[in-house]
Amino acid sequence: MPKPRARDLGIPFEGTPGPCNAITDVSGVTVGYATVIEGHSARTGVAVIHPRGSKDHDPVFAGTFAFNGNGEMTGAAWVDEGGLLEGPIGLTNTHSVGVVRDTIIAWEIKNKAIFQKWTLPVVAETADGWLNEMNGFHVKEQHVWSALDSATSGKIEEGNIGGGTGMICYEYKGGMGTSSRKLPVKLGGWTVGVLAQCNFGRRYQLTIAGVPVGQHLKEDAPFTSGENMLQQDDGSLIAIIATDAPLLPHQLKRLAKRASLGMARTGSMGGNGSGDIFLAFSTANPGAARGDKDGLSTLKALSNEHIDPLFSASVLATEEAIINSMVAAEDMTGHRKLKIKSLPHEKLKDVLRMYNRLKEQEENR
Repeated sequence: MPKPRARDLGIPFEGTPGPCNAITDVSGVTVGYATVIEGHSARTGVAVIHPRGSKDHDPVFAGTFAFNGNGEMTGAAWVDEGGLLEGPIGLTNTHSVGVVRDTIIAWEIKNKAIFQKWTLPVVAETADGWLNEMNGFHVKEQHVWSALDSATSGKIEEGNIGGGTGMICYEYKGGMGTSSRKLPVKLGGWTVGVLAQCNFGRRYQLTIAGVPVGQHLKEDAPFTSGENMLQQDDGSLIAIIATDAPLLPHQLKRLAKRASLGMARTGSMGGNGSGDIFLAFSTANPGAARGDKDGLSTLKALSNEHIDPLFSASVLATEEAIINSMVAAEDMTGHRKLKIKSLPHEKLKDVLRMYNRLKEQEENR
């Protein structure tokens, strides 16, 4: 039986999603996972995003933004300098960045996917050290190969999977979440999709559909007991934004910034210990990285006067991806027997009803 998603609970979100309500609604984008759950200490994994699928190695225009930099995204300096994302993206835990990066290089060599004579893969992390023994280095080369080679389009899993396996969000079980927005034809008809690895936030901050949910659901908050307003937020959020809109690198950096607002709509204001790093890429303008025989490229680019709907779409898709990660997640007991509860669906719906924020079709089922 498929896991429920936030909209299945009657949570109202703004905007129209694509057919899968996922980053894979952007044509060509594929996502692969490998999950590692072993014994009492391994609760981790890796996620991989291929911007044009695993068979098409044509670079895409991209830009990054660090809302709060207590984290890592390898290759980000070259993405911002050169304006190109030249290969797949990896998402994992903090202490497995190295093995994921090195394995992506090996995969690119095997598949003749290196754009230049060298490669600087993009790998981002969040710390799963509460549920996972990060010093155990449980993510191995074979897990990364599996994620790279198994990536698919269409509907993708959420919650306790891939790089999100051991993550915690707003003191509930977090993980991987995704969402998309399809703009109407009169606004370009473009699609924006987000994949988020969610490991941040304190319970009292949690806001869903504008409702201060965390101030009502205080039980099972392991770090703050749901009460401490001054407790430091020391988690992280990685958001990858894809679009088919023809945006240039500097515009994609602006798009990446909007993930900060999607994060804020769920309640977090970004803590000192939070690594909130975002990347946006565009699948438009194929072949632009190489140009013609003279090195010239003919590009299409959206004017800044028409970019606002894409900004809004990235904010809204990020917000929903975060909530989807929590709705899909399940209770987990991990390293040192720490138990993290999942977001209680029925209690959440009760709180939304109190504020008249539960969709009526859910009420009438």
